[in-house]
Amino acid sequence: MKEEEYMRVGTTLYKVVNQPCANGGYEKKRVVWNNSTLRQDYGKNYLATVPKYDGFCTVPNHLNYQKEIEGFLNLYEPIEHKPQQGDFSHIQSLMRHIFGEQYELGMDYMQLLYLQPTQKLPIVLLVSEERNTGKSTFLNFLKAVFENNVTFNTNEDFRSQFNSDWAGKLLIVVDEV
Repeated sequence: MKEEEYMRVGTTLYKVVNQPCANGGYEKKRVVWNNSTLRQDYGKNYLATVPKYDGFCTVPNHLNYQKEIEGFLNLYEPIEHKPQQGDFSHIQSLMRHIFGEQYELGMDYMQLLYLQPTQKLPIVLLVSEERNTGKSTFLNFLKAVFENNVTFNTNEDFRSQFNSDWAGKLLIVVDEV
């Protein structure tokens, strides 16, 4: 059983689930759970083993990630991979293709996202009337790099009320508006 399968934040119990997404992947979600259901499933003593937090916070940090900050659960997710020196010709090729003459700007933008995730940055808008130009590939690359800190939204998501699931994300990406 995973350590984070259940947690209590404030007075609310949550179960951590991987919700299936339309793209075939999964998105980690916290679903409100019931104390009595937990007792039925695992016995009366299990609740005492569930991690407890005073509340939620969102503190992005890729270099020194902390899951818990002074008793609060960090909603920002860690990313699994760390940059290393070496050949990055495939990434470099994608970045050159997407940003063209603005390649250095694109690389600076990626570096700022990684090193200073709290820095307010301008919106990057990739526009091309042509199809198959790499826009979706680039968005999928961003998702691969920053993992659960990136969310894909649709036009409909912007028409509905603001969703708190977006609030703690590093990037909100939209494909084919």
